[in-house]
Order: sequence, then structure tokens, then C-alpha cells
Amino acid sequence: MADRRRTRPSFANAWFFPGAAVYGAFSISAWVMAWTGYIDCLPGLCTPTGHAHEMLFGYALAVVAGFLLGPQPILVTVALFLLWLGARVAFIGWPGSWPAVILVAVFALGVALKVIPRFAHSAKKWRNRSLVWIVAGLVTASVIATLRYADRPMVDGAHMASLTLLAALMFFMGGRIIAPAVGGYITRQGGHLDARVQPALEGGVLLSLLGALVGTAAGSTFPVRFTGTMLVVAAILAAIRLVRWQLWLCGRRPDLLLLALGYGWLVVGIGLLGLASFGILPRPVAVHSLTIGALGTLTIVVMARTRLLYRFRDANVAPLAHFAALLMSGSALARIAWSGNIAPFGVDLLLVSGGLWALSCLLLLFPLLATLRTQASPV
Repeated sequence: MADRRRTRPSFANAWFFPGAAVYGAFSISAWVMAWTGYIDCLPGLCTPTGHAHEMLFGYALAVVAGFLLGPQPILVTVALFLLWLGARVAFIGWPGSWPAVILVAVFALGVALKVIPRFAHSAKKWRNRSLVWIVAGLVTASVIATLRYADRPMVDGAHMASLTLLAALMFFMGGRIIAPAVGGYITRQGGHLDARVQPALEGGVLLSLLGALVGTAAGSTFPVRFTGTMLVVAAILAAIRLVRWQLWLCGRRPDLLLLALGYGWLVVGIGLLGLASFGILPRPVAVHSLTIGALGTLTIVVMARTRLLYRFRDANVAPLAHFAALLMSGSALARIAWSGNIAPFGVDLLLVSGGLWALSCLLLLFPLLATLRTQASPV
């Protein structure tokens, strides 16, 4: 019996979610404090590229790995976690160096080898198989962006393509979480929800985002208006899908309402990114709607919900996690206002945004660590 317990697979999220929360608080705080002149800048966080790199491939990829890896042998989980941690240290201290590139590449390969075959074998429909290509694209982009860091002082196509891939991943996985959860809740309340996965709308958004990804990756050789149009179309279709879930009927389920908030940020962020392609508004406004509003809010909610359901079978047992998600949306509003040059607050808005982000991540740690106290069977 003891031997079986020792070899029982452990859930990767038990390692990656707390790690992502701590690193999210640290990296954003370090960048904001350095940018505003309060501390010396760490080498890997001195440029917009470094900040974007660690937001996408440090914080976000850790959450993705924790969520998609599922149960793994403990040695595999620990090895992947240490590779991720080593890659973060190497990039922050020596960005663009070969140790950073190698660690990022080995971590990316490890995640790909564990995640892609499982989903490739189980997926029958092309919409489900899109997850395989999204994950493959993300891990590939992480290596390319790290390798090209020294020659790219500004955020380039690899980062923008990764943002589009993350938007697709949030759309796909967010919908697969929300649809059954909302449908089940409404059914238990005596109602009925016909619109759940909504395959036509899901397929339309994924194809639109694919078109936008091609345009983004091609850069100046591809018509910018096509990329912008694809993003706007994706946002409209995603908005219709969100409305059809009737989340206003879930007033007694804060976890579902907060998932809807994050998904709403996703719709807005994709749409604003499309409008930014036409020059209608500054691109940083759209980018931070996606990275802080959508990515930040959804990752906080999903990390908390995943672990709380696993340990307590109740996603709403820790109200602190709900407060953390609301703080993340507050961080997004402050960052968007700063990107839009809202007077008279100036740099204070950036400090507020960074502080709210860091506080959100740190507050999330309490419910995450509470789920590690005892073992429980997965749901």
C-alpha cells in the first residue's frame, strides 16, 4: 500500500499553480517598480520585450502546464517544474543566453511530449484537435522568442502570435469549463440550457483566430486590415456565445459569474485588438485587456476553482479567491487607463495596476496552499 501511494501520480497543478501565483506577483512587481525608478532593473525585465516574455511564457505558460498536464508521476512533475523555474531564473538574470534558451526549450519539449499525444489521441473532431496545435504553437513560440530576445528590443511577431494563441486557448478551454458548469447548474435549478458548447460558434471563432494568427505571424507581408477584421469577427461570435449561456441566471454561483467576467474580458480584448489593427486605439490598451483583464482574471478563477473542486468539492468555499479575481480586473482597468494616457493620474495608475496584480496573485496563494494540506480524490 505504501509503495502504491508513493508512485501514485500527482496533479501538476499542485506545483505549477502556486509557482505561477508567486512568480506572477514577483515579476510584475519587479517590472513596475523598476520602470517607475524605485528599484534597479533586473536584466530580463528591463525592456517591454522582457516584460511581455515573462508574462506570456513565465506566468501564463506555467498555468497552462499546470492545467493541461493533469496527473503525472511525481518525478516528471518535479522535473518539469524545476525546468520552468530554472528557465525563469536564467531569463531574468541572463536574457537571451544559451542557458535560458536551453532551459526554455527543454521545458517546452517536456510539456509538449506530455500534453500533445494525450489530446491528439482522444480528440475526434477538428475543433478538439485545435488544442493540440495551440499548445504546439505556444511552446514553439516560447523557444523562438527566447532565442531572438537579444536581437529584438521591442515586442515582436512571436509575442503577438503567442497572444493570439493564448486568446484561442482561453476561448476554447474557458468555453469547455463554462458550458457544462452553467448547464448543470441551471438544470439543477429546474431550468434548461440548450446552448452549451455551441459548435458552430466555437468553430467560427477558432477559424477567425487562425486567420488573425496567420496575419500576425506574416507581419508586414500580410494585409493588416484582414487581421483586424478576423479579430473583430472572432469577438462578435464569442460575444454571442457568451450571451447565449445566460449567465445572469447564476447569481448564486460567484465562481461562474467570475468565469463570465474573465470571458467577457476576453471578448473585449479580442475586439479591441482588432480595432487597434485599424489604428482606432492604442495597441497597449487592447493588449492589456487581454493579458491582464482576460488572462489575469481567467487564470486566477481557473486556478482557484480547479484546486478547490479537487480538495473541497466546492468552488465557492474560499471567498478570498473571488476577491482576488476582482482585484485582477481592477488591475486591468488601471493599466488600460494608464495605457490610454488618462490624466491627471499618470504613473500612479501603473503603480496601482501592478499593486493590484501582485495582491491578487498573493491572495490566491492562501486557498491554493489550503488545498495541499491533505490528499483528496480527483473529481
